Amino acid sequence: MQGQSPTPDGRVADAVKGNWVDTHAPEALRPYMRLSRADRPIGTWLLLLPCWWGLALAMLADQSPRWGDLWIFTGCALGAWLMRGAGCTWNDITDRHIDGSVERTRSRPIPSGQATVRGAALWMGLQALLAFGILLTFNQAAIAMGILSLFPVAIYPFAKRFTWWPQVFLGLAFNWGAMLAWVAHSGRLDWPAVALYSAGMAWTLFYDTIYAHQDAEDDALIGVKSTARLFGDRSPVWLRRFIVATVSLMALAIILAVQPAGSVLALALSLVAPWAMGWHMTWQLRSFDPNNSERLLALFHLNRDTGLIPLIFLVLALFA
Repeated sequence: MQGQSPTPDGRVADAVKGNWVDTHAPEALRPYMRLSRADRPIGTWLLLLPCWWGLALAMLADQSPRWGDLWIFTGCALGAWLMRGAGCTWNDITDRHIDGSVERTRSRPIPSGQATVRGAALWMGLQALLAFGILLTFNQAAIAMGILSLFPVAIYPFAKRFTWWPQVFLGLAFNWGAMLAWVAHSGRLDWPAVALYSAGMAWTLFYDTIYAHQDAEDDALIGVKSTARLFGDRSPVWLRRFIVATVSLMALAIILAVQPAGSVLALALSLVAPWAMGWHMTWQLRSFDPNNSERLLALFHLNRDTGLIPLIFLVLALFA
């Protein structure tokens, strides 16, 4: 489905108002930047923060931060921006027939006619190629991890067609960086990184279930599955379970990583991370209203802060 964009000047309906893409980007590039969600930076944060968790935890585990970690920190940021853009472009290509039937997404570049499928595919390839160039600066084990991450990225857009749990596939893709950054620092994959990855997946189930409630009615009409539709009125119960899983798994990851070699103070400080994150998620849950789209989107955006909270305490623990 293609035609006129339903919003002024091609703006995407759920983009941040006054964002830099709509106000400052060259007009010819705007459809492609919108494909990359550059006008909606929250997704880059949600992809990046598990990377920084993994790096901080790896540094805590071996108590040997080094100058190369600064590049891992920076490379993860650049790579997250590029791969989030490539992944979102891929998502829009595969969902182009669905997006035109959903109120929130029909203003996206492909269904609104701002960009062609061929143009989007070329844009996706350019972003992925640049991200691969960054990946090649890491060690061989991290390069292999990065290549493996393409599988959940490729599958995710189709998940809502065959499972009620597409958020699991999003979690697999969005939290891969927790393991990749650990491996980029240490050269190997260890159990603390796997536990941290699992904590990130539980967190993704929390925030993306909230997000999916925005589209629950449209999704029901067109037959698209989601945890929001699956849980229905029991969503608060499930969201509370995801909070418990997030906190428990992150605490396990920290204990496995820090306890063998770290000081008691470092362990205590780092364990504040999941506790504080859990309280922030609980505070969100108190404001959850599945029938208020504006509130749902605001809660989803708050998860940038949710992910920054544990990072702060992990970094503080490095100096303990």
